[in-house]
Amino acid sequence: MIGMIKRILGVSGKYRSRIYGAFGFSFLKGLLMKVPIILTYFVVTTWIEGTISKRIALYGAIALVTSVILQAAFQYLADRLQSAAGYMIFADMRMKLGEHLRRLPMGYFTEGNIGKISSVLSTDMVFIEENCMMVLADMMSYLFSQGIMILFMFIFDWRLGIASILITGCMVLLGRGMMKNDLVHSEEKQEAAEVQTQAVLDFTEGIGIIKTYNLLGEKSKELTESFETNAKVNLDFEFSHHPYKRGVFLIYGIGTATMLALSAFLYQAGFMDLNFFFGLLLCLFDLFVPIKSFYDQEARLTVMSACMDRIEDLFAEEELDDSGVQNLKEGNIPEIEYRNVTFAYDKKDVLKDVSFSADKGTMTALVGPSGGGKSTIASLLTRFWDVKSGQILLRGIDIRNIPLSSLMDNISVVFQRVYLFQDTVYNNIALGRPDASSEEVVEAAKKARCYDFIMELPDGFDTVIGEGGASLSGGQAQRLSIARCILKDSPIVILDEATASVDADNESYIQQAISELCKGKTLLVIAHRLNTIVGADNIMVIRDGSISESGTHENLMQKGGFYASMVKKRAVSTGWTN
Repeated sequence: MIGMIKRILGVSGKYRSRIYGAFGFSFLKGLLMKVPIILTYFVVTTWIEGTISKRIALYGAIALVTSVILQAAFQYLADRLQSAAGYMIFADMRMKLGEHLRRLPMGYFTEGNIGKISSVLSTDMVFIEENCMMVLADMMSYLFSQGIMILFMFIFDWRLGIASILITGCMVLLGRGMMKNDLVHSEEKQEAAEVQTQAVLDFTEGIGIIKTYNLLGEKSKELTESFETNAKVNLDFEFSHHPYKRGVFLIYGIGTATMLALSAFLYQAGFMDLNFFFGLLLCLFDLFVPIKSFYDQEARLTVMSACMDRIEDLFAEEELDDSGVQNLKEGNIPEIEYRNVTFAYDKKDVLKDVSFSADKGTMTALVGPSGGGKSTIASLLTRFWDVKSGQILLRGIDIRNIPLSSLMDNISVVFQRVYLFQDTVYNNIALGRPDASSEEVVEAAKKARCYDFIMELPDGFDTVIGEGGASLSGGQAQRLSIARCILKDSPIVILDEATASVDADNESYIQQAISELCKGKTLLVIAHRLNTIVGADNIMVIRDGSISESGTHENLMQKGGFYASMVKKRAVSTGWTN
């Protein structure tokens, strides 16, 4: 149990002194909680001895009131220190987690871990800062108080002291069993919360498809099952916890009765005078209350331990190495070069010995069947993942030796699936270069052919758009993302064919915007339509993770291979789709 408390102290950082301060005030409060017993014992003793007076009674009353006021003050200070520290600690931890997530490979986010991240942020961290941090000092106070009560028993009689240690030991042994049981169920409890979070995310993100295919009943059933599973796991936790809790309460009752019987025996046998017997009676029913109260809060600490495990597991995910210090230089060398690149998701190779180069200002197109590895080739250039073997060079330098910030300054990506933030149109464009002037932002919007529709919005550039660009059409959102890339003005552009899934009216605008974006740039294009790549300097057919053919459109058509077959089968007036 103490180990769990140490785990919290281990992450408290610069706020550790506040928690120690809370422990100190809780200790003082624990001492003062015994003052009424001591005062009562003193007054009763003077009454038995016949030496009580009004002055003694008055002083006792003043001391009693003072102790109550100080208890309240120390409790307030302890709560103020520990609760504020909890929010501060986890505010910092969330910022650290954000920095950590920023450095993780993109593969982590595409392997079903979004629910885990959401659960850690919205459940695990919240539970600790709102529950455990509020009771941490109280639990330490209970331990201090129990020690004081046992010390009192030794003062009364050494046999009472030994008996109180034995009874407390029985409660601790049962409490350890309760802790081990709760730890197992706490892990299941938090895992069920993660599954439920993922189910909610899946349902809300896919609600459009679910409604379109009339799957509300089926998908709602899956969501309901996740809620039912979560409820069952929580109930199982309570059912497994309460037998131990009742056992602790039973030992508390039997232990108190045993101490009462032993005290009466010692008094009757003449080992204890009347004053001490009365004092003992005053302490007796408070004797094991601290340790009982401690185990009342034990379930929170075990859940906290499971939460800490999940938080630490997330922080333990390996980051992309960002120790590179080399700077990019101009030279008469390929702008981009892949040398014998092999890459695997888990143990399955997705790319196998891929090699090619692209000179500055040229266009390289990637075509081929879905799942062949086209997107993976482009993603490796941005270090969304790192290669398993081989090298990717940018102007002759391995991209792993270039600082990530410098690498990304030199690359812009236009995704087929656009994401815009719930913010103003202006800020969404300015994301490409936050230090850009307003004139530069407006000019980028004009080049991306989105200035006109922006000015038709209710507040123009100050219009707040929905999360993900939900309040705009797909073509409008795509043009805003292109404006963002134009403003960034990176020398390398990765283009996941932006016109593949937009209507004909928007396609011409997007083609014009892309033409503005690509002027003088080195292009790596994931091709979906024939008319966008016929003029490419190099077309590579990616099949089963390898380059099966490469060359210009004319060369590949003359070879009569897979590319020519694709063109002949899929060429239509509107192009061909992957």
